[in-house]
Amino acid sequence: MKKLTSLCLAILLVAVMGFGVGCTKKTVEGSGGSGGYSASPLTPIEIAAQTISDGVIYFDFDRYDIKPEYQEMLRQKADLMRQYPSIRVRIEGNCDERGTQEYNLALGERRAKAAYDYLIRLGVSPNQLDMISYGKERPAVMGTGERVWSLNRRDDFRVVAR
Repeated sequence: MKKLTSLCLAILLVAVMGFGVGCTKKTVEGSGGSGGYSASPLTPIEIAAQTISDGVIYFDFDRYDIKPEYQEMLRQKADLMRQYPSIRVRIEGNCDERGTQEYNLALGERRAKAAYDYLIRLGVSPNQLDMISYGKERPAVMGTGERVWSLNRRDDFRVVAR
């Protein structure tokens, strides 16, 4: 029991000491800061890259059409990509676990191509876009059932250069 208590105290001490280490910087009172810790500010292009990467498009079973609820998200991505032409994005098409590998690779490609074509129509340069299909090889959520499958039928957007 004494060994267990010592081990718990050691783990707690390490955890408490770890709280003081991080990626924040201390702002100094009177220097315009709040006197507390604040994260380093992101540059506008970093904010744009994060915004582009954040949104995911989901698809219905065996479909690859862009749903109306994702059109505004794609418009926002397109606006940022036009504003920052050095940003390059890889559109990653994904499927749920059902179907053959070959079928899902083709469906994932059609999903990525649908988003690619939509962004091109919104004025994004083809030089800023790449596509890949992962089929069913990169599920966002593990398991089975419609709820899980619906989260795996998606396009992810990865900023690969900025």
